[in-house]
Amino acid sequence: MRTQLAIVGAGPAGLLLSHLLHQSGIESVVLERHSRSYVERRIRAGVIEHAAAELLDRVGVGARMRREGLVHSGINLRFAGRTHRVDFAELVGRTVVVYGQQEVVKDLIAARLQAGGTILFEAEATAIEGLASDRPVVRFRHRGEEQVLACDFVAGCDGFHGIARASIPEQAITVYERVYPYAWLGILAVARPASQELVYAHHERGFALLSMRSPTLSRLYLQCRPDEPLEEWPDERIWDELETRLAAEDFRLERGPILQKGVTAMRSFVCEPMRFGRLFLAGDAAHIVPPTGAKGMNLAIGDVVMLARALVAYYREGREDLLDAYSALCLSRIWKAQHFSWWMTTMLHRDTDTLPFDRKRQLGELEAVTGSRAALTWLAENYTGLSLPPLPERS
Repeated sequence: MRTQLAIVGAGPAGLLLSHLLHQSGIESVVLERHSRSYVERRIRAGVIEHAAAELLDRVGVGARMRREGLVHSGINLRFAGRTHRVDFAELVGRTVVVYGQQEVVKDLIAARLQAGGTILFEAEATAIEGLASDRPVVRFRHRGEEQVLACDFVAGCDGFHGIARASIPEQAITVYERVYPYAWLGILAVARPASQELVYAHHERGFALLSMRSPTLSRLYLQCRPDEPLEEWPDERIWDELETRLAAEDFRLERGPILQKGVTAMRSFVCEPMRFGRLFLAGDAAHIVPPTGAKGMNLAIGDVVMLARALVAYYREGREDLLDAYSALCLSRIWKAQHFSWWMTTMLHRDTDTLPFDRKRQLGELEAVTGSRAALTWLAENYTGLSLPPLPERS
């Protein structure tokens, strides 16, 4: 089997990259180790930045997002029993769309298959070889058979634990990482959201987040220990704790059946450079952000737009300058998002060893941010997203 680009991973990054390249006449094969059913049901964060939502529209995969997604023109910061709304539309003239990542995946899979694209599900990449040559190969196992995919380039879009980054010699990359001393206990519940927009709550007992997936599905989070045993959190305790941390005047949290429950560890992670020979990393394979800033999928979209432009320039004009600049251009945007996500996280969460001084300092910071139009504008600019690179020209 041969193609121009081998893409490892059928998450938003790999699928969008395949879609963009198809529109520019470049072939790709996507290898995904899980089943189609698994990747389409895998619940992930679902806040899409303004520019990312517009991009999905422009490339023809945004119709269902516009029908079913929830457009939000702000968020709420809650602390000391008071709620402060950050009005994105008024501050920066932008919005975000709440639309689950798994829904984006469904839309992209449907678009690729309708266009005759090749996505091999339950095809596990076992080795990536020849990256220093112009003839790399990806070895994979599909339907019980060992197979080889020859290609010009490889895109590693297989997440933090995937094989792509692990295929790079250790001495060829530098890893920057921060592991946080807390995690999120998240639930998906059949309950009408208690707010029309997200609520980020700073409380002496820990952080809480009220989010949603639809007008009848609530997505809620509690700060907890990274090793928190789920059996210690029966449903009633979760609802009681959410009510305590999200408490405010005239606020009522609707309870309902909990469909899903899990603990998510939090880390900041960046791998530099994002290229080794003919291998390019994108999305979670290259960087992880804590979920507080809602940046994960949006950063992945920025990566693959940049990579698609570089590959189109290579195949159409024989240019390699954009391929050579890929890592540096992506990292400039990534580190800005890392800073914003770290800032939101450390401002809103409470460390177990927080001193009384730090508790007061956090409250002072929240008061300063919510009392300053300049600070709120900076928050709104970063939350709704930095600009994306231009799309490659279609064939």
